[in-house]
Amino acid sequence: MQDFDSTFAALSKVLRKHSSGMSIKTDEPGSLYVEIPAAAATAKPKFFGAVQVKKSYVSYHLMPIYEDPGLLDGVSDGLRRKMQGKSCFNFTSHDPVLFKELEGLTRKCAASVE
Repeated sequence: MQDFDSTFAALSKVLRKHSSGMSIKTDEPGSLYVEIPAAAATAKPKFFGAVQVKKSYVSYHLMPIYEDPGLLDGVSDGLRRKMQGKSCFNFTSHDPVLFKELEGLTRKCAASVE
């Protein structure tokens, strides 16, 4: 059995660290959802990222890379292998090397929406 709780905790820590000035919409066991505040009073907040425990993996979503694939420039093959779709990374276990790289990518994404 995989230890998704520690994987979720580590990935949540990364997302929280780089969500300064953003809103946490959902914060519960197994689910963290972060939004970028609305730019105007009539606009809606935009999805920034999320960490979710699924049945067979923990997913880490970063919407800025969906909108700007250039943010992935320089990402290692190891992290790219964890990608599912255009903006999601799936992990079955804690991987300090890839999580450190993912933290750099998250920092880059956060800077792109400021």
